Amino acid sequence: MLLLLACSAPLRAQGPFGSGYAVVTDRFDAPVLQPASPPEPQLAPATHYFEPAAAEEPWTSQVLPVGLIYRSYLAGTKEPRLAVQWFHEKDYGPYWDVTLGGRAGLWRYGTTDPAHPEGVQLDIEGAAFPRLDLDEERDLVAADFRGGFPLTYGRGPWQFKLAYYHLSAHLGDEFLLKNPGYTRINYSRDVVVYGTAFRPNNNWRFYGEAGWSFYEDVAEQWEFQFGAEYSPGQPSGLRGAPFMATNVHLHEEINYSGRFTFQAGWQWRGDGPGHLLRLGLHYLNGMSPQYELLGQNEEQIGAGLWFDF
Repeated sequence: MLLLLACSAPLRAQGPFGSGYAVVTDRFDAPVLQPASPPEPQLAPATHYFEPAAAEEPWTSQVLPVGLIYRSYLAGTKEPRLAVQWFHEKDYGPYWDVTLGGRAGLWRYGTTDPAHPEGVQLDIEGAAFPRLDLDEERDLVAADFRGGFPLTYGRGPWQFKLAYYHLSAHLGDEFLLKNPGYTRINYSRDVVVYGTAFRPNNNWRFYGEAGWSFYEDVAEQWEFQFGAEYSPGQPSGLRGAPFMATNVHLHEEINYSGRFTFQAGWQWRGDGPGHLLRLGLHYLNGMSPQYELLGQNEEQIGAGLWFDF
């Protein structure tokens, strides 16, 4: 009896028909070909964009690395880049605000990914911020100058910055000649900055930073800024993609008021280190970004062209 039951039990074998079928036999019937049950689908593990396989790359020391760990704030008015904003101020007329500068890495201990590197990196930055008066034959109204050394760290979706920068403000010669009664100020700052940025995915970034001045003239010690950005991080090709950025910058010398900046439009991001070209609308309300004009409130409505390294 036990022998009969054992012989009648189904058998599954590789057989000549391959592994996709089962050969079923019993004591009294000929072999019957039946499809085997398909294997359950295996889902690929979810991978965070800022934790790709390249993140497992061993960290190495690199001189003049390609790419930045902590990138400039898109709507920040004192960030090093190449840019121009054309706008009309309701009380003062049309202006060009120009940015001539950039930021580059000096040394990194981390990964070699140029688009989203991880590790510790020392950068150098510098920029000039001239303003031209379009109603006065493009006279130079004022120009601020900034230079510094950011030390940055990035791991996964988090980036941190500890930086030093010097900033000084100056009036233009043409403006002083046409406004002999205007009193210039010697606005300058030497500042230590701590900043934190968080990228929940490849498109969004949220950030905040505090700056404390250990030497200042006219300026006071503290400044704060924070903001949010939507800017797709993958290369866009010729088609491009939309972007949006906001920034709030507060200053102790004007009782912690400051300015609000909003920019939105279309962007093109390149391969490799992800150089970014943006074209869009520009709006600013609050303290003038020209620090020689401290105390002058402005409402800027216009357009801008920005290029970030």
